[in-house]
Amino acid sequence: MAKILVTGSEGQLGHELRSVLERVMPGVTTYVDRADIDLTDRDAVETLLRDGNFTHVVNCAAYTAVDRAEEEKLQCKEANVGIPSNLGRLADELNLRIIHISTDYVFDGHTWIPYTEGDKPEPLSVYGTTKRKGETALMGLAPTAMIIRTGWLYSPYGHNFLKTVLKLAAKENRMTMVADQTGTPTYAADLAEAIVAILSSKHWTPGIFHYSNEGVASWYDFAVAVLEESGLSDKAAMVESMLTVDYPTPATRPYYSVLCKAKIKATYGLKIPHWREALRRCISQMSTIKDNG
Repeated sequence: MAKILVTGSEGQLGHELRSVLERVMPGVTTYVDRADIDLTDRDAVETLLRDGNFTHVVNCAAYTAVDRAEEEKLQCKEANVGIPSNLGRLADELNLRIIHISTDYVFDGHTWIPYTEGDKPEPLSVYGTTKRKGETALMGLAPTAMIIRTGWLYSPYGHNFLKTVLKLAAKENRMTMVADQTGTPTYAADLAEAIVAILSSKHWTPGIFHYSNEGVASWYDFAVAVLEESGLSDKAAMVESMLTVDYPTPATRPYYSVLCKAKIKATYGLKIPHWREALRRCISQMSTIKDNG
């Protein structure tokens, strides 16, 4: 019987994983977050894994403040390299199957063709570099591990672009969004469903996989869609586009980070929803949460 550990359980994906896991395979998962354990502490992680008798680990824990990472390099490295390393060290001995969440920011975005798992990573930022180093560290320590790269994650929980747009719309008549960075908005609930499908599968295929919702969008497209799907078409009409060069940030982001999902769809038979349909479901879910207090 599976016994699962989910790290980073209070984040966007962690919240959604708890919801899906407790519906699909209730009572077999332990959820931990930074308040429960310091996952950068090697000894603490070893104790957790040895005492837990886990069969699977889904690592959602990460340092994700992309711009702040340019200053907080050590903290970013400790989380994004240290945590997967700490988990990977005991994977072989304890026969642990690890799913580690990584990012589209391992690529430099200098293409207009969706990235496959075989494309060479060329990260542009401290965040992207540490996430890539975390990938290589984990695969070196635990060759049976699975890495899932994703990007532009949003949900009703935590801090994300969707919620930022709605907050801006509540207090501003006009907003300006970057139109020359292209990727795919990804609903964390859909990624959670995919991860649970993999955990429930009769086969395990290690290696790197890509997952996002289907389709392509710029941040400008995403903002307009958020407002339209929220019944704020008047606000959507007032969103203006801008170029990255006009909105400098501490961290350099890839201009293009669309991921090819062919491998994960073929391997696990997944059907992936389009990002706009997923957005509609997320906004509906947010309304339900609000109505229920």
